[in-house]
Amino acid sequence: MLAALLAAMSCEPQAEIEFNVDQSVIEIGAVGGDRTFKVSSSGSWVAMTESPWITISPANGRGSQVCTVKIDSTVLFDQRKGTVRIQSLDDETEKNDFEIIQNGFDYQISLDDIQKDIEEYAGFGERWFEVKVKSNVDFDVVLPDGAGSWLTYKKGKLELDRGSRPREVIVRFDWKINSRDVQRSADIVFQPKEDVQMGEHDALKVVQKAALPIPVGTAAGDSLSLIAVSRALGIFDEWDATEKMEHWTNVKVWKDGPNKGRVKSVRFFMFKTQEAIPYEIQNLTAAEEINIFSNANTFLLSLDTGEYITKLPDLKRLTIGSYGLVTLHPDFVNLKNLEYLDLGSNNFESIPDILTPENFPNLRTLILNANKRHEIYDLSNNQRENLGGFVNDNLSTPEGMESFKRLLKWNRLDTLVLSVNYLQGELPDMKNEGLPVWTFEELKDSLATGLTALPESLQDLPKVLPNTKLLTLNHNRLTGEIPDWLLKHPKLDHWAPFSLVFAQEGKTMEGKNTGFSNEPASLDYYYNIYVNKKYNQNNLVE
Repeated sequence: MLAALLAAMSCEPQAEIEFNVDQSVIEIGAVGGDRTFKVSSSGSWVAMTESPWITISPANGRGSQVCTVKIDSTVLFDQRKGTVRIQSLDDETEKNDFEIIQNGFDYQISLDDIQKDIEEYAGFGERWFEVKVKSNVDFDVVLPDGAGSWLTYKKGKLELDRGSRPREVIVRFDWKINSRDVQRSADIVFQPKEDVQMGEHDALKVVQKAALPIPVGTAAGDSLSLIAVSRALGIFDEWDATEKMEHWTNVKVWKDGPNKGRVKSVRFFMFKTQEAIPYEIQNLTAAEEINIFSNANTFLLSLDTGEYITKLPDLKRLTIGSYGLVTLHPDFVNLKNLEYLDLGSNNFESIPDILTPENFPNLRTLILNANKRHEIYDLSNNQRENLGGFVNDNLSTPEGMESFKRLLKWNRLDTLVLSVNYLQGELPDMKNEGLPVWTFEELKDSLATGLTALPESLQDLPKVLPNTKLLTLNHNRLTGEIPDWLLKHPKLDHWAPFSLVFAQEGKTMEGKNTGFSNEPASLDYYYNIYVNKKYNQNNLVE
């Protein structure tokens, strides 16, 4: 009976399915994607399109079936259209078309994060962040007014190689320490280089935390400032903040008076920075002496002091040595009470113009030794640049000679150290330079000058550095004759001249051997002039 029933059913005709597609239009965004449609059919069919950006799967079949249409991402700003046809293979008259409409990309500049929060402090090399920008139009990064003092940026190249399809570019921002107890922020705009209508246009807000407040003018404020400066410089051996400041190494405090407990002198030693002297240094308003010495990789650096050290007009002694300096901030002239200034072992190419007796009326000691980046014996056979060592102050040029004479005219100095530099040329005779000369009256009564008995051969010679207890010129590239003002200087025998004045080394840029043509063999001539001086056995040659 079952077999008979099945046989009867198989003989009944199948109901015909009307040939149809359930879509008339598919709309999709610029990035493309997958969409589905259903083919209704009793027979075989094939799906086709002339648009290469449209793919149909499956592309043929029999009976009803759900198909997927894949639409590529566009590279156009404008809308594009394509047609999909479903054609019956059993009846050519049966076909069904539907349209695919894909919108183009809008002009856009978009960010994953529109706000960046940063700390007030991080170590050097860690003060940066990156922003990923997706865009299909090239743009400039515009910082608001004032933000350039603490934010800088470097934008990668935006490769617009896929038409209107947005591409990704990295913008790196470097930031500086916020030393003030006020939060700061910057609204950064990514400005299109073309005049276009933007569909999406993000901006970036950078917010930096405020620093902890420092009570300036107090011992507590000084200790916090020392730690902040130490941290900013990258001092290798930091102070223990749990101890009292008076027990910190390289720190002296005032024992009494209005500044009792505050910093009197401090030494920052062995550190690693590529920046100017930190902001918090200006809080040490009670300090008489500050010593900042021994930066890492100094010969690679080209730094300025920055403005903050110049805000301490009561400083008397200042050392900024082996820091990597090539310039002094213009406000350095504010340090008019300096009595001692050591700028040795930096990278100055020229003697700073700011160093004049008018700018520093109280200065007595000026140390400018060893300002060489590299040790080069023969300057004429050198391929390096930025040598330091005052190499630009060649005494063979008017400019170089004037810079050097400016120091020789500084009559108040008792110490001038110029050793181990690249000073070249001949020493000036200093005649007709407006300097006073040694007079007959002074020779008669040398006690008035604080010197031992003066010889008559000094008469009418210019008074060059008359109060100087130490002058060093050794290991430069000086040539020519030693002038009389130096050979007969009342203090010459105190200067250890054979090691600290006369001795030169190497070759000049012209390939000349250095050294003075009239360097004496001993100081016998000198003691024959200064008959009342006591012989110094170390200066005599047997």
